[in-house]
Amino acid sequence: MEAAVALAYQSEWAFVLAATIRVAGDIDVAEECVQDAFSKALIMWPKVGVPAKPGAWLTTVARRRAIDVLRRQSTHDRLLTDVVYKDDEAKEIVGNDSLIADDRLRLIFTCCHPSLSIETQVALTLRLLCGLTTAEVARAFLVSESTMAARLTRAKKKIKTSNIPYRVPTETDLPERIEAVLSVVHLVFTTGHTAPTGVDLMRRDLVERALELARMLRVLLNDDAGVAGLLALILLTDARHKTRTGPDGSLLLLSEQDRNQWDAKAISEGIDLVHEALRQSPAGRFALMAAVSAVHAESPSWQETDWTQIIALYDLLLVSWPSPVVALNRAVAVGIARGPEAGLEALAQLVPESQLSDYNYLASARADFLRQLDRRDEARAAYLEALTQCENEVERAFLERRVAELDQ
Repeated sequence: MEAAVALAYQSEWAFVLAATIRVAGDIDVAEECVQDAFSKALIMWPKVGVPAKPGAWLTTVARRRAIDVLRRQSTHDRLLTDVVYKDDEAKEIVGNDSLIADDRLRLIFTCCHPSLSIETQVALTLRLLCGLTTAEVARAFLVSESTMAARLTRAKKKIKTSNIPYRVPTETDLPERIEAVLSVVHLVFTTGHTAPTGVDLMRRDLVERALELARMLRVLLNDDAGVAGLLALILLTDARHKTRTGPDGSLLLLSEQDRNQWDAKAISEGIDLVHEALRQSPAGRFALMAAVSAVHAESPSWQETDWTQIIALYDLLLVSWPSPVVALNRAVAVGIARGPEAGLEALAQLVPESQLSDYNYLASARADFLRQLDRRDEARAAYLEALTQCENEVERAFLERRVAELDQ
């Protein structure tokens, strides 16, 4: 029964929270009520069975709990008035779900209020929309857990003290919020594509949620190049998910994957979207990242990959979106295209970048180039460093195999 509740948490959290926030009018209260609903499910479901619609059951319990909290507050009458106003306003704007058809998407736009910084909008939505732990959100931002916890606390306090309303944005409000929304969906996808922790390489629930949200955004803003680029990136990257691990569950590198098993339909759709997104000048970051994935998707083999084109795309991406992770990816591409010495030199330029100091992919990339140069002791030390920073069991097993190979 605990497994059923855990599954409901993964699939229904956002629906339940979004509905409860509209009643509670306060993030902390809503989160507490939703957590109470899941706790009650752990007690009740073993006795009465799993409901036919777990999300509806949880939503009902959470909303009733929120109403009870409001009734005990001295501001009960005012809050109930606000709740009625919010629900009426949402109905007026959304109509028959024509503008924003999904509570999860509605919650993203609600959190992405322009009064908050872009970073705060993204972090808050990851926490609220997906129920990611503070540690998982911190990893996505390459900051410590304590830093992220403080950031989230400040965001909730600002929403409360500034009376930022939980309202569905009008059509004219959408453009100023779309960049943060795209960042949210992208981080949901990357967190699912390679889970920060756990025994599985991926969290398919988050990947599928990101894909679903990207498709909803595409319907909502079908002329937006950023939306097209993001959907293309998700499709092209996820097209190879079945080949990322072997039959025994071990990690397979891109060079080891059977490209015949990649999802040809998703690749075709993704490439069409890349072409559409790149027609806007200058190209946005999601269009450029999708273009990198398109180069991989269209290459008949690893050996025939056009690494020169990939480096050029990363150069453009660093201009439009200077990110330490993009710089790391470029350095790896340099090492593959021009040799491990060039790769190490490119990586060395990133060492002063503090955001990558605890990022296991930097240490593992350095280790791989050192291994290729037969600098075994240095490679072993770098792999061990990567192991101390890695919490995904599939990736850890891969790094441990590398260390064992060096020892042999």
